[in-house]
Amino acid sequence: MFAVLSALVLSLAASTSAFVPHHGAHLRRHNGAGNVSYVPRSTSYKLVERYEGKTFLDGWDFFTGSDPTHGNVNFVGGDDAAKLAYVQDDGTVVLAVDDTSSVPAGGNRNSIRISTKKSWDRGLFIADIYAMPHGCGVWPAYWSLGSGKDWPNAGEIDIIEGVNTNMQNQITLHSGPGCTLDKTANALSNLLGTTCTSSNGANAGCAWQQKENNTFGHLFNMQAGGVFAHSVESDAISVWFFDRNSIPADITAQTPDPSTWGTPTALFPNTQCDISSHFLAQNLIFDITLCGDWAGAAYESAGCPGTCASSIADASNFQLAKWMIGSVSVYQ
Repeated sequence: MFAVLSALVLSLAASTSAFVPHHGAHLRRHNGAGNVSYVPRSTSYKLVERYEGKTFLDGWDFFTGSDPTHGNVNFVGGDDAAKLAYVQDDGTVVLAVDDTSSVPAGGNRNSIRISTKKSWDRGLFIADIYAMPHGCGVWPAYWSLGSGKDWPNAGEIDIIEGVNTNMQNQITLHSGPGCTLDKTANALSNLLGTTCTSSNGANAGCAWQQKENNTFGHLFNMQAGGVFAHSVESDAISVWFFDRNSIPADITAQTPDPSTWGTPTALFPNTQCDISSHFLAQNLIFDITLCGDWAGAAYESAGCPGTCASSIADASNFQLAKWMIGSVSVYQ
């Protein structure tokens, strides 16, 4: 309850190939409109990892390298991270941008990027989030990154991502050569692009944008957030979103059955992309960057004041740049 109230208070201050049976696999079919649809097979998913409460951060590493998206941040760990990554008395995990220090315009402000110590090549991943960072110059993401190869050849899955004053979440895949999103895939969101193959300088990826204005930023926080669930299996990567009042009982009971959840929010079938070879073992990641390649480039068109570089100097701009997380669960 305290976490829910905290999230509401936080945002009130804002201005605005052949099918091979596999555990958890989906059965592919074509619906009446000729679109590729998936009916998840009822599975016996079992909990293998749950991050929550006082021990949440024990299972994550702090990334302290330079931001690959060229944001105005210093990703910190150790003592420098103590005030930015912590667990509240009610068990809510907070990940934040420094909103107190004096930083010059165009300088770098301290922030957080964490990734799970463990990685998984397949599974069902469920994140219960009360609030997400938002505001002019802010670029948060909840995502996963494959290991063992240079980016993007082990795959990247962006579950939550947006910038500035966005209200509609974007869900994106980045891959090495030979991966395309089938444009007939049936999902609840708007199709943005079908070229998953990415490289430096051509990194839009294949993507869906959610239709509802409560899926990212201020309005997401005003409803005390919700749950993002995604499955990575050999025949598809699927994503579902449930707002706080619509979370399925099986998720709450920790006995999730995606076959009962209906059409996914976003669907990336294997019809034009071999999921198993393009998306290797993934580490889950939360981060918050500032300005950079996307938020900086879109700053003016979002109606934000001044320049993104100048916004860095005003610490009060980042009072809402906070993740507030209830739990992250991994099932296989």
